[in-house]
Amino acid sequence: MEHYDFDELDPGDREPRIVSRSQWGSDALQWAGALEGQALGTGVTILFFRTEEVGDGPRWHVHPYDEVFIVRTGRALFTIGDKRIEAQKGDVLMGPANIPHKYHNVGPGKLETTDIHLSDRWIQANLDDPEES
Repeated sequence: MEHYDFDELDPGDREPRIVSRSQWGSDALQWAGALEGQALGTGVTILFFRTEEVGDGPRWHVHPYDEVFIVRTGRALFTIGDKRIEAQKGDVLMGPANIPHKYHNVGPGKLETTDIHLSDRWIQANLDDPEES
């Protein structure tokens, strides 16, 4: 572990920032929505996903950067490239850049995830799902 002498760090022009829920949330009562890193002056974009429908979730797509998935509540089946992984509350997964992926709620109950895109912008190409051909 590195130790820093904080007196020697130059904070530059970076200042703390806040983005209110009304600016990123798609629902006032539930954790759902997206916040691009540009709004905070950082290199990560955060998506909050929530569904109570079994089978519902992001469909087959790809990003040009890594993505980290945090399962906050429930259970999900992730397909990342040719790997299928069942994950549950508390699990953290990584989807590598340029590898197509998707996930869906396997139930019972709601699924909530926090998806961290290692980019200051949300860049996504939706793809035809080879499992639905």
